[in-house]
Amino acid sequence: MPQFGLFLKRALGMAALGLTLALPGHAQAQQAAPANTLDAVRGRGQLVCGVNTGLAGFAQPDSQGVWRGFDVDYCRAVSAAVFGDPNKVRYVPTTPQVRFTALQSGEVDLLSRNTTWTLSRDTALGLDFAATNFFDGQGFMVRSSLGLKSAKELEGATICVQPGTTTEQNLADWARANRIRFTPVVIERLEEIVAAFISGRCDAFTTDVSGLAATRSAQQKPDDYLILPEVISKEPLALGVRQGDARFADIVRWTHFLLLSAEEFGINQANIDQMANDPRPEVQRMLGRNGELGKMLGLDNLWAVNVIKAVGNYAEIFDRHLKPIGIQRGPNALWTTTGGLQYSPPFR
Repeated sequence: MPQFGLFLKRALGMAALGLTLALPGHAQAQQAAPANTLDAVRGRGQLVCGVNTGLAGFAQPDSQGVWRGFDVDYCRAVSAAVFGDPNKVRYVPTTPQVRFTALQSGEVDLLSRNTTWTLSRDTALGLDFAATNFFDGQGFMVRSSLGLKSAKELEGATICVQPGTTTEQNLADWARANRIRFTPVVIERLEEIVAAFISGRCDAFTTDVSGLAATRSAQQKPDDYLILPEVISKEPLALGVRQGDARFADIVRWTHFLLLSAEEFGINQANIDQMANDPRPEVQRMLGRNGELGKMLGLDNLWAVNVIKAVGNYAEIFDRHLKPIGIQRGPNALWTTTGGLQYSPPFR
């Protein structure tokens, strides 16, 4: 226990130091970042989107170097809203340690890369969270050959974890609460930490359950790995924008709500042209056939049609990228489904 207490004290000290170091950078970054993101994006003719360095189902370049995934489609959706074209996006791979600086400095316009919404991040790092587009939680994955049934059997284990993440703090909090001693193996880049786990350098790998599922699905023999049943945290993964730019935040936020509402109203890529004639008042407003909701956002009044034509609705994005790797809707189902948390305010 004394060694474990020393580790926790050191880990919390490092986290505090990291936050302290981030704040001066934040002040400098805010001076360099564009004051009006929408104008800057339109001026360069391109949205710059911060994504993961490579996570199956969420953001990963294919064999042709084309970025694909759930988070990537959100970048494409915002591009379609702004330009009427989903392809005016440049993708910048970001690690957990540099993602916030990249947004603060103006290197990227939008963070769409499995980032947890927390109070400290919302208030101290010069960013705002526009919307939670994926509800998740932290878990553990081990090799099936270990025969473990529960994370509480990880006493004395080595556990792979990325620095600069909520995962790192959650792990320390959970271990302390459950009186479990462990040795952390801390590696920054996702591909390197996965390689360390697969090679046997650590007994367990901890991150968001969706990330564990993505990693497991990418292995030659997925059944060699087991995701343990415990979920030890709430991880609302959210789209990040720079603080103080309400207009761009509104565009990102309502793009997400559009994807949810389109699913709720049965609007998809295949029927979008026909649905423009749907008599329901909210559908008429949403698709720009009545009122001027698009203009209120600073967009073309047919922005919603452009988005749905480009990426489809929320279910289509989810099914295209996450369902094939075994991730179920769960809390990411619509509010009309038992247990679903995804919910859009009205388009009016």
